[in-house]
Amino acid sequence: PATCCVNPLARGNTPRGGDFLACLACSDAILNIQLGSDPKTKWRYILAAKTKPVTRARSIPCHRAVMAVHMPLAIQGNQNRKAIQTVATLFVTHHNCIEHDTGPGHPESPDRLRVIQRVLESEEFMFLHREEAPKADINLIKSVHDPDYVDSVMASIPTEGVIALDGDTYMSPGTWDAALRAAGGACVAVDAVMAGHERNAFVGVRPPGHHAEYNRAMGFCLFNNAAVAARHARNTYGIKRVAVMDFDVHHGNGTQDLFWNDPDLFYCSTHQWPLYPGTGAETERGCANNILNVGLEAGSGTAELQHAFTQTVLPGIAAFKPELLIISAGFDAHKNDPLAGLTFSDDDFVWMTQQLMALADGQCQGRVVSILEGGYDLPSLAKCVLMHVRTLMMG
Repeated sequence: PATCCVNPLARGNTPRGGDFLACLACSDAILNIQLGSDPKTKWRYILAAKTKPVTRARSIPCHRAVMAVHMPLAIQGNQNRKAIQTVATLFVTHHNCIEHDTGPGHPESPDRLRVIQRVLESEEFMFLHREEAPKADINLIKSVHDPDYVDSVMASIPTEGVIALDGDTYMSPGTWDAALRAAGGACVAVDAVMAGHERNAFVGVRPPGHHAEYNRAMGFCLFNNAAVAARHARNTYGIKRVAVMDFDVHHGNGTQDLFWNDPDLFYCSTHQWPLYPGTGAETERGCANNILNVGLEAGSGTAELQHAFTQTVLPGIAAFKPELLIISAGFDAHKNDPLAGLTFSDDDFVWMTQQLMALADGQCQGRVVSILEGGYDLPSLAKCVLMHVRTLMMG
């Protein structure tokens, strides 16, 4: 009944994504607490009868926007009760990330995030757990980047219009909040995965991060979201070894720069070579062979990708033995992307995701946090993200 299903909240318990709550009167299960995409909505329970998908809905006030699906428990005799199980995947995003304006005609546009949010609103993803990205702690960002650089970015935010930091990287009045939420979204995904609330997560935020160096914005990037997430994981959960796998078509010079002198951080990249930003040679190895670059010639596709993964990428990450795997998920190696010349198909991104998940299962209890980087052909980006997240959810 609708009234009894409200009682857990009335007692002051706030459920989060993936929680299973029991109806106090009928012992049914409220399955898969999920954040709603509209921050103005309230807690909403969609009540499902045993033979009908939805019978009625009831809303009650709450400080967070969620949707919960209420489903019956499977009862064997009068004893064992089992709730329907799903692989828990978290999607983290925030509307502030759309308000980062890069100006007309810029490839890293707000439409990138709009198409991602749109495809993940389909019925197929009704059990995808959702959370809004919080703002990152500025001191955490300053522990990764030069504090003076961080302050200079904050001081440079315009009150109107769009300004350029370099030939590629632009800022608008909405950029500061977007950048903080991009880094914060990566951190809250780490929290969910490391605490065991979610098996894995996809962080759909912008601006991207993998070109941002210690004291330099570059290539559409202000702060290095993957590096901030790695620092947060180590600071908060006591783990030592974190790996980042970057399959963006452009080499992540920023992540390489930030990881270079730390033997307990591992950066691996497959990318078109030669290409912007000019780094990523296979001879660039880091202080302790903790950098692994695999350059692919223009025109490379499925065969070259799979050879690189099976012969170099997967063995290299496995030898490092990470406790958390972060994916810098750029989708601009797709054959339709206008900014480069690799020829990956939709299925190649599924295959890479499957391989990395299997590796994580064997190395770090399946802990995977995937963070959006590039991808500039909107239809291809939307489809590849859909398939990437679908694969994460399938476990």
